[in-house]
Amino acid sequence: MILYQLKCADEHQFEAWFKDAASFDEQCALGDILCPYCGSTHISKAPMAPHLAKGEPKAEAAEARATEVATQILNATEKFRKHVEENCDDVGSEFAEEARKIHYGEADERGIYGSATDEEASDLSEEGIEYYQIPRFPRRNH
Repeated sequence: MILYQLKCADEHQFEAWFKDAASFDEQCALGDILCPYCGSTHISKAPMAPHLAKGEPKAEAAEARATEVATQILNATEKFRKHVEENCDDVGSEFAEEARKIHYGEADERGIYGSATDEEASDLSEEGIEYYQIPRFPRRNH
């Protein structure tokens, strides 16, 4: 469907919808388009500015929902990180070594957090030592 701004021989302007440009041409040639003001069948397209949509409502709604979900994920991750930092021991770069000691009973069982290389993390997995990686996002100031 296409919307045209039309005018008659007396310069009355109005809008009308057509299936496509060919439909307008055919109806105009047959005299099937009437001016709603004076009934004239001498119709032509009036100059018009193109209508540029800022985005389809569905696309805007989808983008808004995606932003909302991403914000919820970031908030949940931040909340989880805060909980870990407040309730667990920071063992820094000794995470893999300390996780092993806890797993094998060489250290008291407790919650820990820190950092490990990809290789250290892989080795922990191979040994059956459970751990969770928390994504590192820049801290946000609320």
